[in-house]
Amino acid sequence: MLGAVIFDFDGVITDSEILHFRAFNSVLADHGLELTKKEYYSRYLGLSDKDCYKTLIAEGRLGIKTAQIAGLIGKKTQLFEELARTDGKIIEGVRPFLDLLASNGVPMAICSGALRAEIELILEDSGLRDFFKAIVSAEQVKRGKPHPDGFLLALKKLNQRVSSRLTAEQCVVVEDSHWGLKAAQAAGMHTVAVTNTYEADQLASAEKIVDRLDRLTLADLAQLCS
Repeated sequence: MLGAVIFDFDGVITDSEILHFRAFNSVLADHGLELTKKEYYSRYLGLSDKDCYKTLIAEGRLGIKTAQIAGLIGKKTQLFEELARTDGKIIEGVRPFLDLLASNGVPMAICSGALRAEIELILEDSGLRDFFKAIVSAEQVKRGKPHPDGFLLALKKLNQRVSSRLTAEQCVVVEDSHWGLKAAQAAGMHTVAVTNTYEADQLASAEKIVDRLDRLTLADLAQLCS
């Protein structure tokens, strides 16, 4: 039985992956590093800000100490918020799908590698905040995707807000990356992939793949959980 839908944020709700890319490169430019769009999308996109910087340090590409990461995250967050206010937008098909779930009483949550402030800014500006009973952001988990920690925490938070206890098997996760799909599967949840960021062949592990969210029906989601 379908119990809840948990969404990734960047690349699923909002068209902001390119904004993260631009903000990352603005910060990295101060350290003599520039990522190409191809390598960012293939190697770093699914990581939290902290894990992205840690990975670049471990690869020998970013010559800073780990203690400096917090400062870089702060700069990147400020740049992202500026970009989100001018260039951020909600992906087509999202709002009708959220309306469908809400009108049928399906609880919704967000589990994202983005920071809480970034998520809240876009949700409030777009009028979508009230759809979500719970939000799990990067600073709330020690291990980001592809680890399942975020999705398990989202389930815990949902269970604090709903009357009937939900299980992982009753949750459908909507993701746009293979990192997110791995995390959802490790959490024991069902998966839908949307091809906003990657082509379908790169999301083949998902149980269902769509090109936009309003192609999904309640029957599709219920079938996954049956």
